[in-house]
Amino acid sequence: MTKSLFDSFEEVSAKQWKQKIQFDLKGEDYNETLIFKSLEGIDIKPFYHQEDLKKVNITVPKHTSWKNSLKIEINDGALGNKKIVEAIKKGAESLYLLIRNKEVAPSTLFQNIPEGFTIFIETTFISFSYIKTLLDTGQSTKLNIYIATDIIGNLAITGNWFTSLQDDFNELKKISHLSNSKSTITVNLGDYQNSGANIIQQLAYGIAHANEYLNYFDGTTNHPLKRNPILFKVSIGGNYFFEIAKIRALRTLWSTLATEYNVSPECHIIAHPSHRNKTILDYNVNMLRTTTECMSAILGGANTVYNLPYDDIYNQENEFGTRISINQLLILKNESYFDIVSNPASGSYYIESITEQLAEKALSLFKDIEKNGGFLNQLKAGKIQKKIKESALKEQELFDNQEIILTGSNKYKTTNEVIPSFEKVVFPEKKVRKTLLEPLIKRRLSEKIEKKIR
Repeated sequence: MTKSLFDSFEEVSAKQWKQKIQFDLKGEDYNETLIFKSLEGIDIKPFYHQEDLKKVNITVPKHTSWKNSLKIEINDGALGNKKIVEAIKKGAESLYLLIRNKEVAPSTLFQNIPEGFTIFIETTFISFSYIKTLLDTGQSTKLNIYIATDIIGNLAITGNWFTSLQDDFNELKKISHLSNSKSTITVNLGDYQNSGANIIQQLAYGIAHANEYLNYFDGTTNHPLKRNPILFKVSIGGNYFFEIAKIRALRTLWSTLATEYNVSPECHIIAHPSHRNKTILDYNVNMLRTTTECMSAILGGANTVYNLPYDDIYNQENEFGTRISINQLLILKNESYFDIVSNPASGSYYIESITEQLAEKALSLFKDIEKNGGFLNQLKAGKIQKKIKESALKEQELFDNQEIILTGSNKYKTTNEVIPSFEKVVFPEKKVRKTLLEPLIKRRLSEKIEKKIR
């Protein structure tokens, strides 16, 4: 048998590597020179070694290949159906529909869709009767329908319940007990990310958010999370390796929490690029950002990934933007073969180490939230909002000081910048309205610069 090439080299320990680096630094301090502290307070070392895996004590649940998806906002049944059929022709393997009014007729919306096709549906209102009609129609047309309902998420982002705490939970309970319902319990971590929460906060708030649902349904008959896995929606930012680790840590945290309640440890993760780091300056760079963010989602183990068009922050849905967004996902699957290897991030010294640290720090924060009254109480008291504001301000300062770089926005700017025309409200004004609690405010990092150039 041919001798392995690696047998010719002696193993080098982590200590030996560090000693060599310190020698090459010629007196410079190792920690001050080469240790980088992330926004989450995690020390990033200049190298990672197989010895780091010995310190990792978590096991990330396995996942299957992802489905490419597309988000479509629905205001009209016939027009929505046309968009659905076109998206499937373009290569979408599943769809995420956001239905904005009860006048959208399910019978019209679900025409000419292949049998067994998977559709996730979120509504901007809560209605048991409408959801029942959606599910009944989907069943009759042999579609695989998942209802994504997150009443606590709606409270966090709007400052109000759909109707009231009691009415919203009653509607959720009725929806979740429908015999043909799937994944009705949803937790949207994306709202925290787009409001400026760091990764540890996103994970901790997401799990604490989920724990409110677990507490509500605990001890009830026909527990929805014993029948169907919970659905997590996750926004993916530009910190490539950390975002991979974030999704892996989320699976671990949920598995740990679910075991305590004796519910399904499985979860379905829908991931999509964030708005927070997208720009109207040199806006074509958004294509690069969304590509790497989709890669993070895939390598992290998301079940479903929908991309955002590069012009999503300022343009209405259009043929070119939609076509490019789907093609990016098709290239990752059909030309880059990201779906060939199961759990590709497993065994990476760096990613495994970050995954454990994120999970441990998020679990510690989650325990602190529960110790101090739980997520809903802290949300009503404004403590969650305050912490997210502090994190957002810290990230904004790093961006303003060019320690976080967005190419074409705060560095490497285009000399003759052309500002696109806006079909959407790019700079939303603060609305004065009566709310039960302070809502989360979504902000993009480059807004301040864009307003000056506009």
